[in-house]
Amino acid sequence: MPVIACPCDVCSSLDYRDKRLRSSFLVEIDGLTIVIDAGPDFRQQMLGACVTNLSAILLTHEHYDHLAGLDDIRAFNWVQKKPTDIYAEERVNQSVREVFSYVFASKKYPGIPQMILHPIDEEPFMIGHVHVVPIRGLHYRLPVLGFRIGKMAYLTDFNSLPNTELEKLKDLDVLIINALRREPHVSHFTMDEALSVISEVKPVYAYLTHISHQMGRYSDVEKLLPDNVFLAYDGLSLVL
Repeated sequence: MPVIACPCDVCSSLDYRDKRLRSSFLVEIDGLTIVIDAGPDFRQQMLGACVTNLSAILLTHEHYDHLAGLDDIRAFNWVQKKPTDIYAEERVNQSVREVFSYVFASKKYPGIPQMILHPIDEEPFMIGHVHVVPIRGLHYRLPVLGFRIGKMAYLTDFNSLPNTELEKLKDLDVLIINALRREPHVSHFTMDEALSVISEVKPVYAYLTHISHQMGRYSDVEKLLPDNVFLAYDGLSLVL
C-alpha cells in the first residue's frame, strides 16, 4: 500500500504536544485509578502511562471513539483477577451490550473481557470512597455526562451546558473542557465557547481537550489563551 504524506500542518509538527490520540482522562485518587472514556487508543494510552491497576471506567456517552477500547480491559481482568466496573447511563450501557455482545453471551468464549455495568444518572454516586458528581450537557442533541471528582471536572463532547450545571462547576482547581477548533461546529464547543464557560465558572486552571488538527499547533494556539488556560496534550500529568 503506498504511503500518502499528510498535508496537515499539525500532523507534520515535531512538537510532541501536537500528537493527539482520542480524548480520555485518568484520575488517581485515594488509592483508586479511575479512567474517563476508553476509546480505540485505550491500550496504547494505558501502556504509555504505565498503568498497572484499574479501579473503574466512567463513560461520558456511547460514541465509538469513547468506548471502543473496552475490549482491552481483559489485561486488567487477568492481573486483578476480577471484572472491571463500568459506570454509565443505562442508554450507554445498552450500547456497550450491543457492541460487545460476546461479553454478555450466555455461553462465554474463554478469555473475553469481564465487566460489570453500573447504571448512573444525574445524581452523585460513589466509587469506593470517591464522590463523583455527573455534569449534564448536550452533544448536539445527544445527552452526555461530564464528571466532577473533588476539585477537578472533565467535560468532553459538549456543545451545550445548562446554567443549572454551571453551578456544579464552581470552586474548581482544574476544569478540563472540550474545544474542537476555532470555527463553529454542530456538536462541539469551539475555543471561544469553551473560554466563555471557563470565564463563567472561574477555575484556578483550565485545559482544553478533544482538540482537532483544525485548531492549529500547540505553540501557536497557546499564545491566544488566557494565562490560566492551556491546551491539553497526550501524556499531560497534573498534581492537585
